[in-house]
Amino acid sequence: MAKTKARKRPARKATATPETEQRILEAARSVFIRRGTAGARMQEIAAEAGVNQALLHYYFRSKDQLGAAVFSQMASRLFPALLQTLSSDASLDAKIEEIVTIYHENLTRNPFLPGYVLAELQYHPERIETVIAKIGGGDPRQVLGPVFLRLNEQIQAEVNVGRMRPITAREFVVNLVSLCLFPFAARPMLSMVLGLDDETFPTFIAERSRTLAAFYKNALRQ
Repeated sequence: MAKTKARKRPARKATATPETEQRILEAARSVFIRRGTAGARMQEIAAEAGVNQALLHYYFRSKDQLGAAVFSQMASRLFPALLQTLSSDASLDAKIEEIVTIYHENLTRNPFLPGYVLAELQYHPERIETVIAKIGGGDPRQVLGPVFLRLNEQIQAEVNVGRMRPITAREFVVNLVSLCLFPFAARPMLSMVLGLDDETFPTFIAERSRTLAAFYKNALRQ
């Protein structure tokens, strides 16, 4: 039986506008998720966006430049809120609760995000530095230094009064973020092992979002 060829979206008569640029970014994101950045072609992205390749290259001169723009857009859905929460004057318990909420709400809406970000960082680790520099308006090390210093001070204060086990700020953040990310990054494996499908996986995540903060806080108790 002859294979049916996939129908391409007809190219629209597009001009250089902010709406066109956003459409290109959305198309690139869709193609990058399907193909991976390495396997994606500019021609396919142009067809997905409904523009010609000349207009695609007008906005983004290369696939690498387009990939960096998409990564910045996607990473900006998580990192600004994370840094703002970690650097705030809120208590450690409040920070844990807020970070769990931020991650679960964002990743429920964008379940592809962890896999995409982690895959991109394997080949382009410098992109996260660009995102953090953009958020903080300076050298990433100068942006993150005060955040971890403040966390260490809060942790040490809790340890000194006997309410918390000793832990470094780095471990505190890595452990918490890992607990939030893992179910989404490992969704295919968890779905198979736990017998979850597209209907029951969101229910699993909703239940986890109600219990994870309490679990992590209790794990830190002295």
